[in-house]
Amino acid sequence: MLVLTRADVEACLDLDKLVGALADAHAELSRGEVSMPARIAAFAPQGLLGAMPAYLPSAGIGAKLVSVYPGNRQPLPSHQAAIMLFDADTGVATAVMDGTYITAMRTAGAAALAAKLLAREDARVLAILGTGVQSQAAQAMFPRVRNFEEVRVAGRGEFEQAVHGADVVHAATHAAEPVVLADWLAEGVHVSSVGYNTDGSELDAAIVGRADVICIESRDSSFAPPPGGATELVGVDPASAVELGELVAGRSGRGGPAEITLYKSVGVAVQDLAAAALVLQEARTRKIGLEIELEEIHP
Repeated sequence: MLVLTRADVEACLDLDKLVGALADAHAELSRGEVSMPARIAAFAPQGLLGAMPAYLPSAGIGAKLVSVYPGNRQPLPSHQAAIMLFDADTGVATAVMDGTYITAMRTAGAAALAAKLLAREDARVLAILGTGVQSQAAQAMFPRVRNFEEVRVAGRGEFEQAVHGADVVHAATHAAEPVVLADWLAEGVHVSSVGYNTDGSELDAAIVGRADVICIESRDSSFAPPPGGATELVGVDPASAVELGELVAGRSGRGGPAEITLYKSVGVAVQDLAAAALVLQEARTRKIGLEIELEEIHP
């Protein structure tokens, strides 16, 4: 089994290939080719530990364990994770790797993919709300899908100014109260939200109500009860939402330049597997990582 550290994963994850890998994974998911149960979690007083297994034909079978401890302060991130991959034919463990970097980059990568498919063709101003890990990941991924002339990064007290006039608004906070209000939005804006908080939402509920298109990762996951689904989508008809993989496959999204589109992420295991498969392939090619043997298998 190959063991890959955070540094190994960072060296082996090609961010330019990541968006394409995520597109392929979501297409497989929407075609019904994936086995992916809803996320489960064990709750501790200060946080939770989530388990996210999946089988993805293009990437194999594996699982991520992710801890979410909102009270952590830098340099200790609120989200920490490990990913373990197995051989899909034999069930033999093939790799274990840091999943913290993968979680950040695949989350931003999927949001960037949604923006690529839903934002207006003339979108030039990107507003990123938040200054933490997810904000930094978004700053790396969104410019890979669109040629933004201006990227605004806003912290507390700066949100409204950043949102006004923006063509794409990406919320990446852990806020339990809205950091973006519907009244601030320009006509034809694409809104993206990757924040998760069981006590509330970083999104103004009116944005969900106003959105002409609501894009999600998976109806089964996005509309599941916590800790799997999004509280923002309670009351929304699942049939009215479009899956990211359906957009990848050619389903129509934005109907015109004045429409407001929304992408609400909950994070799904196929995203982790798609990214981890890229890492493992590159690590093997470059002979990076530590080979260990968990168990001797004799014929």
